[in-house]
Amino acid sequence: MLSMTYEYKAIPTPEQVQMIEQTLTVCRKVWNFALRERKDWYASRKCQVNACSITSEYIIPADVKYPNYYEQSASLTRAKSEFPELKTVNAQVLQQVLRKLETAFLDIGRKGMGFPRFKNKYRMRSFVYPQLGKSQFLQGNKIKLPQLGWLEYVKSREIPDGFTVKQALIVRKASGYFVMLTLECDVNVPDVIPDGHPVGIDLGLDKFVATSDGEVIDRPRFLSSLHRQLKLLQRRLKHKQKGSNNRHKLNRKIARLHQHISDTRKDWHFKLAHKLCDIAGTIFVEDIDFRVWAKAMFSKHTLDAGFGQFLNILKFVCWKRGVYFDKVDKNYTSQVCPQCDTHTGKKELKDRVHFCPECGYTTHRDVAAAQIVRNRGLSGVGRILDNKENACGDGLTGTGNSLVKSLRSRKKSYEASLKSAS
Repeated sequence: MLSMTYEYKAIPTPEQVQMIEQTLTVCRKVWNFALRERKDWYASRKCQVNACSITSEYIIPADVKYPNYYEQSASLTRAKSEFPELKTVNAQVLQQVLRKLETAFLDIGRKGMGFPRFKNKYRMRSFVYPQLGKSQFLQGNKIKLPQLGWLEYVKSREIPDGFTVKQALIVRKASGYFVMLTLECDVNVPDVIPDGHPVGIDLGLDKFVATSDGEVIDRPRFLSSLHRQLKLLQRRLKHKQKGSNNRHKLNRKIARLHQHISDTRKDWHFKLAHKLCDIAGTIFVEDIDFRVWAKAMFSKHTLDAGFGQFLNILKFVCWKRGVYFDKVDKNYTSQVCPQCDTHTGKKELKDRVHFCPECGYTTHRDVAAAQIVRNRGLSGVGRILDNKENACGDGLTGTGNSLVKSLRSRKKSYEASLKSAS
């Protein structure tokens, strides 16, 4: 089963905008009530019965079941007779809110996520229609949604043949409303086989991408280019009274600027991913946890570059275009010579040129690291370059950490440094 999501810009009427906002308000109330119910149940069972404070803890009887999705879904059905506002929203939409809350609690244990938060009117920004019915709900650039009716959208691309629309997600962003259609096709896509020209990629803050073919691409400053304008708007925000219309308008202006930065970054990532797939049949990258980079000295620049998003986009584009994608070990990629596999020692950030004292191979530091990544990737998939020599002139080197950490290589590096010093 193949699943994809297409995003379109919605063009709702004023009546539909009012209905969308009403739906978001009801969904937010259901989320907050269900979350409070679960937190109260947990709070009543934090300590023993004989040690629980009656004045500071909300006591719930011991025979009350845990309010999971099924219990809260049944309670929601009973609550509709007492609160008519719940009947103004599609029943499945409210059920998906409870299901999403259930998933958030499950992700605490299986993904290490944080505890779910209460949502204000700015945090609840989407709701989903899990089923669109069996009738004809697509007509040109319009889609028929429950209670909203025919919603017009900008049909920027056609739905591929063989795909069916399973669900629709309405999202409110700073630039307007969007509809995301989930498409499914009953087909099995085979795994991509490594073939074609291999390319290793090294990511960095000085140069965003350096390939094993010697191409170096500078890192664009998405946030820095608009940082001054963003700073001026945020400086004006602190003088606005909380809850006022002027503060709300300024917040929306800041949000639109942030979305412009995000959209520009994402568009550039997609274009770069397609450019790399044009010249490669196999792509290898380093297996790096960029969350560690985001906590270091250059955290602001790391988040501005969006390395994690780029790798996710590159992986998707490679799968879409039939290019093999894989990650390799990141250790010592900048400390090994791609020609003779000699450990050249740790380089400082200011050292941008790789020079091997053993073989004399000289190239850009990031290009040498990309060549090591390529060689390790080819060694991992068990392939060799037929009738070709790599940039080093010999076999695939720099493919194992045992060679990197060998005392023989370290001894050669130390002796070479002594000769150069003398």
